[in-house]
Amino acid sequence: MSRKIAIVTGASRGLGKNAVEKLAKKGVDIILTYHSQQDAAQAVVKSVQAAGGKAVAVKLDAGNSSSFDAFVAEVKAQLQAVWQRDNFDFLVNNAGVGLHEAFAETTEEQFDLMMNIHLKGPFFLTQKLLPMMADGGRILNVSSGLARFALPGSSAYAIMKGAIEVLTRYQARELGERGITANVLAPGAIATDFSGGMVRDNPQVNKMVAGNTALGRVGLPDDIGDMVALMLSDEAGWMTAQRVEASGGMFI
Repeated sequence: MSRKIAIVTGASRGLGKNAVEKLAKKGVDIILTYHSQQDAAQAVVKSVQAAGGKAVAVKLDAGNSSSFDAFVAEVKAQLQAVWQRDNFDFLVNNAGVGLHEAFAETTEEQFDLMMNIHLKGPFFLTQKLLPMMADGGRILNVSSGLARFALPGSSAYAIMKGAIEVLTRYQARELGERGITANVLAPGAIATDFSGGMVRDNPQVNKMVAGNTALGRVGLPDDIGDMVALMLSDEAGWMTAQRVEASGGMFI
């Protein structure tokens, strides 16, 4: 049986990188995307290869939909060259950036950036990749705990994640006839370099998160990478249109 192939966006660092490494350990090959950190992305490729898998890194500006046709063409070329295939199995829409700005101070430019990267990007990237997704494939959209609970300063970011959760249900409904599932993974606050490493490096923020989390600590990249691998496993194939929050019980 041939190995599955996953496309994971925003995987040169943080949660995307961890997800790639966890998938590789489960026998999944990877096409990972990066925006600017090519050297970091190639290091992730090497870690997959060291685990016995195949991987390639392809540049992607997830917030610029006009670049998607060229990206899709490159994915098609890599599938043929590396795997001698014309399709892939899993798509993990993970690429993103943070924004911490009060609602009253958020500019239209900031709003558009959040929309382009977190909503318009995944909408049209998934649409353009669909012809190459194998029947029975999986879409996993990454949301945020902030779509459930409200922390001041996250409105523009969080509403895009809320919209992705609605989109996921529509994808599940409309693509189900091809056996394609669509689900949401919503991490809580994770100790990475996301948003300037705020949760990881700011002791006050770290303490606040841990104090409001049932399991008593902030999340770690391994917590989310393991969930990605779990949700893309064969055993999770009957689940679709679902939101799974992996937050350790934050604000419950």
